[in-house]
Amino acid sequence: MNNSLTIRAFNERFAVLLPVRAIWVLLALVAAIAIVVIWSLMTGSYPLTVTQVIEILRNAPDGKTGTTIVWEFRFPRAVVSVMVGALLALSGATLQNVTRNPLADPSLVGVSQGASFAVVFLTILMPEVGYYYRPLYAFGGALAVAALIQWISVRKTDGATMRFILTGVGVAAFISAGTSAMLTYGDIDRAMTALAWLAGSVHTSNWSDVWITSVCFALLLPVLLWASRPMAAMRMGPDAATGLGVNVKWGRIGLITLSVALAAIAVSAVGPLGFVGLIAPHVTRRLVHAGVGLHLAITAAVGGLLVASADLIGRAAFAPVQIPAGIITAVVGVPIFIWLILRQNEKGEL
Repeated sequence: MNNSLTIRAFNERFAVLLPVRAIWVLLALVAAIAIVVIWSLMTGSYPLTVTQVIEILRNAPDGKTGTTIVWEFRFPRAVVSVMVGALLALSGATLQNVTRNPLADPSLVGVSQGASFAVVFLTILMPEVGYYYRPLYAFGGALAVAALIQWISVRKTDGATMRFILTGVGVAAFISAGTSAMLTYGDIDRAMTALAWLAGSVHTSNWSDVWITSVCFALLLPVLLWASRPMAAMRMGPDAATGLGVNVKWGRIGLITLSVALAAIAVSAVGPLGFVGLIAPHVTRRLVHAGVGLHLAITAAVGGLLVASADLIGRAAFAPVQIPAGIITAVVGVPIFIWLILRQNEKGEL
């Protein structure tokens, strides 16, 4: 096919048919991410030119203010924003595919709130716990919430769209009340730290966050791509997936757990960023039609570009005041969410 690229390996045991348009879209998104990252490194109270940024990244000359600003503050912040956006986007895409629910998003169905509750609990009540244990506690909190929502929403209705969303909203509100109680009655200094983190800002990100998010992304992405085949089957419904040899029950549990892990890692690093997991998969579908594996790769790029752009806008648009990236994504995401609800209502799927 002229509009597709075939990749074969291992004596034809491995063969992939990739749409050329999808590959070009992915490359364009990667280039756009690189541009936004360079722009982020240039922008701030200490402005730099493109030439200076490239020279600093290539040589990192010692003893210069620009070097310290780029390598200690701006560069890790930019990298974390891209990684967190990709993690949340993949989480949302996985959740939408496995639940066959276009409105599913970690921040809408309580998953992000469960992770946030666990991290706030550590920050206020258990500050002696090491920083590197934060993703584990966030994963535990998010997984518990996801299991509760699934147990409630699938009873008798097989996980209908509106029941799933309403269950998630209700559980999220309950968990948010517990988080607010800890912020109200906890130590004031710890509560202020947790409150700043809950705004969903990457301005305090450092190389430890880069290391954690990058390692987790590198470990989970191959697993997610490997699971793309059963995910593609499950998108066609439980009966079709069973006919294709997929164990729907355990496949659903495994994919939801994977989605929760992706969201929990992102939330533990920078706090809850709303609507990224909702927006990115829908933008990808509008850009190009592709198989599940390539769709996930493009979705990750869209999510990384979205959060990196939101952080850049929040940092530069109202300087010296910095607007958290979570506020920017919410401003963009709420109208899209309302539009999706109206669209699903017109189709009679709510």
